[in-house]
Amino acid sequence: MPDMGMTLRTSDEQTEALRRQARVEGRSMQAVALSAIDEYIERRAHQTGVKAVLDKVIEREQGVLRRLADT
Repeated sequence: MPDMGMTLRTSDEQTEALRRQARVEGRSMQAVALSAIDEYIERRAHQTGVKAVLDKVIEREQGVLRRLADT
């Protein structure tokens, strides 16, 4: 599957902050932006997985949780 391009429009403030961060890290603005996207996706996927597991535990342990709430 070929890579697909996109145009990302940022505010002047976002562009300047990205430029500063790229300079500090010695990387291109694109590399920093792609890293930020990767980190965001990984964090959100993890949060989704944790929520799914937690929902299953809550469902499975409803009785215990009710008893705890009653004490």
